[in-house]
Amino acid sequence: MRARRTLGLAALAALATTCAHPPTVHEPPVPPVAATGPAFRLLTYNVNFGIPGDAATVAAIRDADADLVLLQETNAAWEQALRKALSPTFPAMLFKNRAAAAGFAVLSRLPIVESELIPPSGDGWFPALRIVVETPFGRVQALSVHLRPPVSESGSAFGLLLPTEAVRVAEIRGFVARLSPDVPTLVAGDFNEEEDGDAVRVLRERGMRSALARHAPGQPTWRWKTVFGTLHRQLDHVFYDARLDVAWAAVRVAGRSDHLPVIAVVTSVTPTNRPR
Repeated sequence: MRARRTLGLAALAALATTCAHPPTVHEPPVPPVAATGPAFRLLTYNVNFGIPGDAATVAAIRDADADLVLLQETNAAWEQALRKALSPTFPAMLFKNRAAAAGFAVLSRLPIVESELIPPSGDGWFPALRIVVETPFGRVQALSVHLRPPVSESGSAFGLLLPTEAVRVAEIRGFVARLSPDVPTLVAGDFNEEEDGDAVRVLRERGMRSALARHAPGQPTWRWKTVFGTLHRQLDHVFYDARLDVAWAAVRVAGRSDHLPVIAVVTSVTPTNRPR
């Protein structure tokens, strides 16, 4: 049986709380990336609901120079800070604020033509946000996810050995069932599992590809300082279907969230969905 990379107890305890702030790390702006044909830049980022308005995290979003930004763990305080700092950059903003870590937001230079908040299945904790945007090569739907972390129902460290893989599988299957089969599709966000996870496998079985597995294999998207040292895992992902391609993708070491921003340059394989 193939061994699975799993989070240790200390990592799981860290996932259950966001009261500590990782150190600030600065990075130069993302360099321009050439794509063959029309393209747009996608950014997915779990901003950490416990540090709303953090300047370094806002700067990480701005400096990524993305056209479409999918955020997880936003709330009313994050909305206020992001609207104040980034409204001139992103003419379209959509916030679905929820308690604690359950919020979502979209910041976009592209027109948002549809949006839908999808409730979780079974024992899932967080909804998902589905949007459709007009891109340079036609309409694309993007599903922003924040799957169940591997902790107990109470979030207590005492229940950390209970597996939650089946919960994430049920969540992702419920979410993708709400996607339109006629529109090129992205699924991105905080999966709370690595490239060999069960929910990730569901997307692969649907023919979707991982941008980070292709362009930045193994590069961590999550870090946390503990007394045992700094933990690193790749918990955030960008998946795309066969009608799309990703010319480049990377993890940026920026901001003060426990997660890191992931950016991808998305193109069309066959631009057949251009609106009339």
